[in-house]
Amino acid sequence: MTPNPPHDRPTGPAGPADPAEPAEPAGPELREPDLPRTMKQRPKALRTGWTTGTCASAAARAAALHLTTGEPQPWVEVALPSGRRVTFAVQRSAELRPGRTESVVVKDAGDDPDVTHGSQLTATVSWRPGPGLELHGGVGVGVVTKPGLGLEVGGPAINPVPRSMISQAVGEVIDVSERGVDVTISVPDGELRARKTTNAKLGILGGISILGTTGIVRPFSTASWRASVEQAVAVASAQRAPAVVLCTGGRTEKGAMELLPRLPDVSFIEVGDFTGAALRRAVEGGVPRVVFVGMAGKLTKLASGVLMTHYTRSKVDTTVLADITRTVGGPEEVARQVASANTARHAYELWEGAGLLPAAGAELCRRVAEVMARFVDHAVTAEAAMVDFTGRNVIAVADSGGGGLLS
Repeated sequence: MTPNPPHDRPTGPAGPADPAEPAEPAGPELREPDLPRTMKQRPKALRTGWTTGTCASAAARAAALHLTTGEPQPWVEVALPSGRRVTFAVQRSAELRPGRTESVVVKDAGDDPDVTHGSQLTATVSWRPGPGLELHGGVGVGVVTKPGLGLEVGGPAINPVPRSMISQAVGEVIDVSERGVDVTISVPDGELRARKTTNAKLGILGGISILGTTGIVRPFSTASWRASVEQAVAVASAQRAPAVVLCTGGRTEKGAMELLPRLPDVSFIEVGDFTGAALRRAVEGGVPRVVFVGMAGKLTKLASGVLMTHYTRSKVDTTVLADITRTVGGPEEVARQVASANTARHAYELWEGAGLLPAAGAELCRRVAEVMARFVDHAVTAEAAMVDFTGRNVIAVADSGGGGLLS
């Protein structure tokens, strides 16, 4: 069966075969916004880069080594979350005063269109009384002012994985169970760069966020990445995989593998933003079942009918989440709070606080599964699972009919 056409053309369910049959509910308009033109003119594979979190950890290690050895380090090696170790050049390292050093690593984002490419990730390390490591945000690192980001309001916008990477990088040099250190991450032009991001709308003020879950920047927003997703689905189809499992990133992929251990590794695909492309290729290859595993933000976009979910082409529509709140019997006050939520994660937290998370999550997944099935005229059985923000714990599941792998 031929799937619906892509690229900004409205799509919807096919009409009933028998005029006497009732038409299925229309659901949201299905959309697959196209990539920006500049992202489609790449004749060869794109180069990966490094996250701000990885670069910050490298700068922190360089400063810690300078502090302990008294010598600046031209190169440093740090560990990625996967355990792989990578080496970075240190642009500058200096002793600011006895017991206080500062090092700089320049971010290389590869071929990803990243506003932080070329930024100077700067780490200042100094001794402090008592054991332990205290991490601070300096100039150019944003301050969290709203809930929904998984970070403490009033604290620096340094995400959990980068925090862990920085702690590991410094801890490999200094035994923080014996000695205390202060580590401050700063980005001299971070406030200026942040103006080109959505940080202010999210309540991150005064600078950029220190981000990353794998330590590596992959060009998810490019035509080359879309081609790699399509190729991965084709490989799974050629190996007669019973299903493909579309995961938004490394964390959800690991969680999905634990959730569905009987499926072969080839079934699990980091789809990034290209769910529509993956679905079309699954139909072409005769894959009977497609499972989407993701967190609240991507699921919300899919439930809204958006099949290409890059942030430049779609936004999270919290009115969809408010409607789900009402559908599962949530109080109107909670629905209003969800409608004005800062992020999908904020809505998730509001559901959790109101005791609605299992029911609302299941309804969200049901809508996602239905959108996926409609997009390919029900040529596959579609399923969806919502995981928490670790990527490991399943909150809710649903399918488009016919039983599911997730049941």
